[in-house]
Amino acid sequence: MKLRSILFLSLTLIAASLFAQDAQQQPYSIDKAHSSAMFSIRHLMTNVPGRFRDVEGAINIVPDNPGASSVEFTIQAASVDTANENRDKHLKSPDFFDVEKFPTITFKSTAIAKTATKDLYNVTGDLTMHGVTKRVTLPVSLLGMGKSPRGIPMAGFAVDTTLNRKDYGIVWNRALDQGGTLLGDDVHVTINIEAAQRPPAPPAAPAAPAAPTSTH
Repeated sequence: MKLRSILFLSLTLIAASLFAQDAQQQPYSIDKAHSSAMFSIRHLMTNVPGRFRDVEGAINIVPDNPGASSVEFTIQAASVDTANENRDKHLKSPDFFDVEKFPTITFKSTAIAKTATKDLYNVTGDLTMHGVTKRVTLPVSLLGMGKSPRGIPMAGFAVDTTLNRKDYGIVWNRALDQGGTLLGDDVHVTINIEAAQRPPAPPAAPAAPAAPTSTH
């Protein structure tokens, strides 16, 4: 009996700990209207900018335990926009993003660690683009947390990093007569995210009682 009591108490404490951790999680959704994923790449002698217009995702924040937090986002590759219709069409083609075959760019975190710099975190995860998945670590700045004018809890984040497009099989280029290539390999990426806390899910409706079984 004593052993059973100890086991029961242990299981109860574990369950309570897991429940408390879930209760501390604050789920946020990316506000697409106030978020952006931008990039720039060298073209000849200058840097040409672009952006993706469709970014969505979810962030689970545990304020007192960043390591228990998580983030994932999805970018629709066909939403690429460089303010030039012909260039956008080329970027969507098999030479670059091949959006018909690889419609999304995704990231899902595997670990989050606080750095020595205030409000800066190393977010490690799997980045999938053009059908290739790479484990990357993104420097993420927490820009602030507060409430919107309507009282909704909000959080802001920024990512500033550089990716090599060849790591993801995007290798198209053109040699120049004077030497060198038309495009650079490194892509400067800037992501700004504004996220709104989601309301708690409503409790599940109780199951309807089973209909009585006729005995006739």
